[in-house]
Amino acid sequence: MFLRNRLVLAACLLALNSSVWASPAQTYNFGQPAPAAKASRSVEVVMGDMSFTPKAIDIKAGETIRFVLVNKGQLLHEFNLGDAAMHAEHQQEMLKMQQSGMLTPTAMKEMDHGSMAGMEDSSQGHGMKHDDPNSVLVPPGKTAELTWTFTKAANLEFACNIPGHYEAGMVGKLTVSQ
Repeated sequence: MFLRNRLVLAACLLALNSSVWASPAQTYNFGQPAPAAKASRSVEVVMGDMSFTPKAIDIKAGETIRFVLVNKGQLLHEFNLGDAAMHAEHQQEMLKMQQSGMLTPTAMKEMDHGSMAGMEDSSQGHGMKHDDPNSVLVPPGKTAELTWTFTKAANLEFACNIPGHYEAGMVGKLTVSQ
């Protein structure tokens, strides 16, 4: 009986500490990532230092858009889809990444997860990493893509949440209509 109770306790502790349980897949009420082959059209977004061109994009609900992201600036930039509240939350995560040395003005460093002890974001239940499906980092002089299916009408933003960039005006309107 004593051994069985200890085994049950050990199994419970392992389950609670498992990264599978700690970081559930994030869902987005405005859509989901899609393969580029499913895109109904492509939209090129040019990233300058503290600007996006175009500043506004109109989409119809049900459309799958392949965003082609061209960073013509001198700094690392992010293209992130979401509403203002999501961006505010993500900005705090990006600030922690910058403070840890993981995020530099021109790159995202690969971090040794062992050296990140104590830097875990307990509100999210996972260590710091930039792997959200609604977001992509684009180094200076590079091009990247993000393909997304928009499932319902919404007033969203596309933004760069690297500390200071959103505040400097690196945000655009994304209107999804019926």
